[in-house]
Amino acid sequence: MLREFTIYRPQQIARFVKTLFKGQFVISGVGKFTFDNGKVLLPDVKDPQKLSTYKEINQAIALLSV
Repeated sequence: MLREFTIYRPQQIARFVKTLFKGQFVISGVGKFTFDNGKVLLPDVKDPQKLSTYKEINQAIALLSV
């Protein structure tokens, strides 16, 4: 399933990833991400914005698990 988020909200994306567990999503202005086992997979590390977004979403997912 591919979902597009037009506004970047880490908590909303974290809930989406935890609920579906596996799939893909797009954040407008940032790019496409893949997730599996309830975690966002490491994107292209050459793009600092994508890397920062990846870290922030996975931190939000970890907080949901507590």
